[in-house]
Amino acid sequence: MLEHDDSLTATREAYDTAAPTYARLFRDSLRESPLDRAMLSVFAEAVRTAGGGRVADLGCGPGHITAHLADLGLTAFGVDASPAMIELAQQAYPELQFDVGSMAALDIPDGELAAVLSRWSIIHTPPPQLPSITSEFARVLAPGGHLLIGFWASDDASRPTQVFDHAVAPAHRWWPDHLAALLRTSGLTEVARMIREPQPTDRRQFQEVHLLVRKA
Repeated sequence: MLEHDDSLTATREAYDTAAPTYARLFRDSLRESPLDRAMLSVFAEAVRTAGGGRVADLGCGPGHITAHLADLGLTAFGVDASPAMIELAQQAYPELQFDVGSMAALDIPDGELAAVLSRWSIIHTPPPQLPSITSEFARVLAPGGHLLIGFWASDDASRPTQVFDHAVAPAHRWWPDHLAALLRTSGLTEVARMIREPQPTDRRQFQEVHLLVRKA
């Protein structure tokens, strides 16, 4: 656990420093990402069809994705480990709730949430600590609740996790089947998967993966 605490502290401090630049670069990122918008729309429809409820955007950063979920009709709120990110989110979207918190120990009761969104928020988690994070996702979800998790894929099945250079903090890629299996051990069953191939203009030539899973 000490390794994870050290990693969380270092990542939080790095994102506090990078927060203004990050917000400027990514606040309008969905505008040029139709596949991401489509997957978020599928996620929102799944939540509404299951009866709705509160939705947590974990690792919300400056809040732009949380705001998009709200625009899709969801009761969304954001959580991020970086106080600077949360401050920017609160300034940009004062009508929404944003809280400082850790995915490893969420201040949310068992089974309270209709859904969880985790877009690239696991990439800075040391691989030995990821099972505790996925278990925490499952803990806060109500039965029938959905999780949409986004990440970059590793190169092949023999390398289920790979470290890669990241501008802010050490980061990891994951083999999709490996992560799906890990989610299953937490009681989360895969519903759908979208894999986006890298485009020539992408800075990182990695596959982008979105897994939609459901709690039994």
